[in-house]
Amino acid sequence: MIDRKSLLFDLRRQLKRLEQDLAERAGSVPVMAAALEAEYRAAREAERTGDTFRVWRGGALTQAAVAWLLGCVFVRFAEDNALIETALIAGPGERNARAADRQTLYFRAHPTDSDRDYLLDVFAEVESLPGMEQLYDRKHNPVWRYGISGDAARDLLAFWRAVDPDTGALRHDFTDPEWDTRFLGDLYQDLSDDAKKRFALLQTPEFVEEFILDRTLTPALDEFGLAGIRLIDPACGSGHFLLGAFPRLLREWFGREPGTSERVLVQRALDGVYGVDVNPFAAAIARFRLLAAALRAARVQRLEEAPSFRIHVAAGDSLLHGRRFGFDELDLGSEAEQLIGRKEFGHAFLAEDLDALNRILG
Repeated sequence: MIDRKSLLFDLRRQLKRLEQDLAERAGSVPVMAAALEAEYRAAREAERTGDTFRVWRGGALTQAAVAWLLGCVFVRFAEDNALIETALIAGPGERNARAADRQTLYFRAHPTDSDRDYLLDVFAEVESLPGMEQLYDRKHNPVWRYGISGDAARDLLAFWRAVDPDTGALRHDFTDPEWDTRFLGDLYQDLSDDAKKRFALLQTPEFVEEFILDRTLTPALDEFGLAGIRLIDPACGSGHFLLGAFPRLLREWFGREPGTSERVLVQRALDGVYGVDVNPFAAAIARFRLLAAALRAARVQRLEEAPSFRIHVAAGDSLLHGRRFGFDELDLGSEAEQLIGRKEFGHAFLAEDLDALNRILG
């Protein structure tokens, strides 16, 4: 079972180690330095940031460090709960040794690679599974551009494989019969102090989420009907409102069409739920949580057997991105028109998918 407090405490320490490692590499690896400078220049030109390069770079490297940790967390959750049959990073019991054996075989085939390359190979394998491609998207996930060192990757793998010396049990076991992903909300809120301040991260209490959905989604279903309902949380955080709305919509679909395939109805419920968040790792967490809920509702036991569920969650700024209809007739002033007078805002950070944002926010 997941020990939420222990996991958060240990991952905060790992995050500091990765932030330091990435900062050192940003100063010594020319291609990485150039990529950071290019992304910063584009953001300054689009007036997406007023920070100095040093301050902005620190935030970007924190996002990259979190992406490396979350990439591992998603794999660990999937492999410990048998969504992935092969042990890739670690696992309880003999799966720890099987993951190490897989790594040994990888290095026999790629003797000049580092532990970073092994982790990227793991991510590539998981990316190929249905539903996981958005989480490890090579165009938008910073792990593919801002790589940690081989030594840092070695230490990260050792961290995941660490066992309790008194019991011999894996220190962080993600096995959970209920597939409860609320622990990811703790990581969203408290993993990074810098991100918490920058994005004002705070989880919505469950009773508040239920209270609001009772007074918005429920009457909307009565007024507009199930087929016409779409809900959006434009600042979705770790996805509490999305996770609350999804089962409500699914119950309605099951009640209306009890003979229709579960997988079809799960996708219909997913098509009624949309989320955007300006914090990229919040969007990644929300996307994974919604995917896990969909897989469980569809009674999928293995990712390789799953349909490619469409998850409508993206990282971006809901106040800037998306098509803005109706502004052309208004006199907003030159400064405002530069931002929202056009139908689409053209700048996106590395982690932001403009196509998805324009679709969701259209």
